[in-house]
Amino acid sequence: MSYQVISILALVAAFVLATVLPINLGAISLVAALVIGTLAIPGSPDDVADAIFAGFPGSLFVILVGVTFLFAIARANGTVDWLVHVAMKGVGGRIALIPWIMFFVTALLTAFGAVVPAAVAIIAPVGMGFAVRHKINPVLMGLSIINGASAGGFSPLSIFGVITNGVVADNNLPGSPLILFLGSLVFNVLLNIVVFLLFGGRELLGRVADTSGGTTDETADAAAVSLRKPGTSESASDGPGAARATTSGATGASFTDGEHPPVTSLDLNRSLTLVALIGVAIGALAFQLDVGLLAVTAAVLLSLLAPHTYKGAVAQVAWPTVLLICGIVTYVNLMQDIGTVDFLGNQVAAIGVPLLAALVVCYIGAAVSAFASTTGILGALIPLAVPFLLAGEVGAIGLITALAISSSVVDSSPFSTSGALVTANAPEDRRDYVYRRLMRWGFSMVAVAPPITWLLLVVPGWL
Repeated sequence: MSYQVISILALVAAFVLATVLPINLGAISLVAALVIGTLAIPGSPDDVADAIFAGFPGSLFVILVGVTFLFAIARANGTVDWLVHVAMKGVGGRIALIPWIMFFVTALLTAFGAVVPAAVAIIAPVGMGFAVRHKINPVLMGLSIINGASAGGFSPLSIFGVITNGVVADNNLPGSPLILFLGSLVFNVLLNIVVFLLFGGRELLGRVADTSGGTTDETADAAAVSLRKPGTSESASDGPGAARATTSGATGASFTDGEHPPVTSLDLNRSLTLVALIGVAIGALAFQLDVGLLAVTAAVLLSLLAPHTYKGAVAQVAWPTVLLICGIVTYVNLMQDIGTVDFLGNQVAAIGVPLLAALVVCYIGAAVSAFASTTGILGALIPLAVPFLLAGEVGAIGLITALAISSSVVDSSPFSTSGALVTANAPEDRRDYVYRRLMRWGFSMVAVAPPITWLLLVVPGWL
């Protein structure tokens, strides 16, 4: 049995263990990386350790820590609540529109060139603040933001679009940047309609919030009742992960949950925090600076201005989530280093039926991208598909668009950067709920997105 096959089996075993036992999957993944690395990587133990640590996602680690650190401060001093208040006034208090506003704002950012993780890192904490304040299922809010990022992610100006179109051109394949962009946009809009209907969007229709953040429509209470689990006093939105109308210490720089007066104005601390948030957004979106380092810098500057006020902020970083995400990504990167992805690609190349090979390529893109870099997967798999694409038996534009969609909609997985950011910014007592729902949704996308895009874009042969 090859090391590539063993690494795949070890990944499956890690998931089974983490599901059956209350052990952090990231920790199990690091152990698996040590075992597989020792078997597959030649050299001394130091060489093995260096190879494993080379795959540690340092940038993702800093993003997760920096963003949750900064927004812990923003939540504690009421800045997030103030942003929610202002935005609700802007939409006339129509709560059902909030997830869609987050969807289109994030799509606009990525369509004009924002890196997908940067856009999600900036919008997710604000969106989750909306979810908490207005009793919106945080999974609905998180998926709306992630789907929005994917919707705009393949525009000709976006990072995904530029890289994909560049790989297509470098391999002398026919391409269509417009079809790639519109295909992703339409698919994600339709996907988010499904998300809206599945995760409590219908209960939000007719609900209106007043300018102080409370609800004025009686359907708010009815919605809460309708989401209650049969036979229990716990609602589905109260169950691990749904939204309550409280945030963490909004008015008193406290990091404990509890009821508090609505925040409708800015004080000095909120004004400084707002400036810091705007600075992070401008630096990440306009100058392509690392959003994680920017967030850490902003959080440290705010802490220097009020060190005793924000001394509890670091403890609010989602450390179990950081371990989980970084551990599994480290292991998947090791799998790539020992040739597991190339191994799968070679197995695809051996398939004699081009249409079936196209479907398998989409499945590999979806499965690996759920744990690793979408950009890296697109760059690796498109060249693997070149031989049967050049043969003309499968439409290149259709397959590339199907592969792009299949590899990006799975970013909702909590092991991908976007899903990890949403999980990390969920309220602590609901984080496990959000993690599990995103894992189920992400893996369902791995299962259904490839055949759907394959049937729509590849099989007809019109692209």
